[in-house]
Amino acid sequence: MAEQSRAPLPHDFHPPVHEFAVSSADLEPGADLGPDQVLSGGNVSPHLRWEGFPEGTKSFAVTCFDPDAPTGSGFWHWVLFDLPVSVTELPAGAGSAAFEGLPAGAVHVRNDYGTREFGGAAPPAGERHRYVFTVYAVDKEKLGPGADVSPAVVGFNLRFHTLGRAQLVGEYEAPAG
Repeated sequence: MAEQSRAPLPHDFHPPVHEFAVSSADLEPGADLGPDQVLSGGNVSPHLRWEGFPEGTKSFAVTCFDPDAPTGSGFWHWVLFDLPVSVTELPAGAGSAAFEGLPAGAVHVRNDYGTREFGGAAPPAGERHRYVFTVYAVDKEKLGPGADVSPAVVGFNLRFHTLGRAQLVGEYEAPAG
C-alpha cells in the first residue's frame, strides 16, 4: 500500500486552551478501535471518562472526527453537547440514537452519515484513518445551537466557548477488498 498522507488534527488551527485528560475502558491512545466502534461491527460509541478540566467549566461537548476521510473536510462521526458539568463519564453506547446513558437536555446533531448518534469507523478498504474523540470544557451551560444545525455550526460555537480540551485518538484500517 502507498503511504497515505495524514491530515492535520482538528484542533491544530484553534487557539490553545487548557488541556485535560480523557480515557476509555474501550480504547487506548493510538490503538486500533475495537469491532464495537466500527460501522459494520457493533457501531457503539466507546466509554469515555475525563478529569482535570478547568475551573469555570459549565458543560461539556463530545465529538468524534476523522480528519483522514477522503472528503476534503474530514468526517464527523459524533457531535454531542450540553452535557452538565456533573457528567464526567459516558458509558459505552451513550452515543446511540436512544440516548441511553445521557442526561436530559443533552443534544446530538446529525453526523456525516445523517443520523443523530455515534456512527462507527468505515474508511475505504485498505486505508488507515484516525478517529479523534474530543471532550470540550464549555463556559456556558447551554452552548446555544439546536439539534438541527450542522457539526460545523457546533464547532463554530465551540471555538468561542471552549475553556479546555481533551483528546483521545484511535485508529482503524478497513481490510483491503
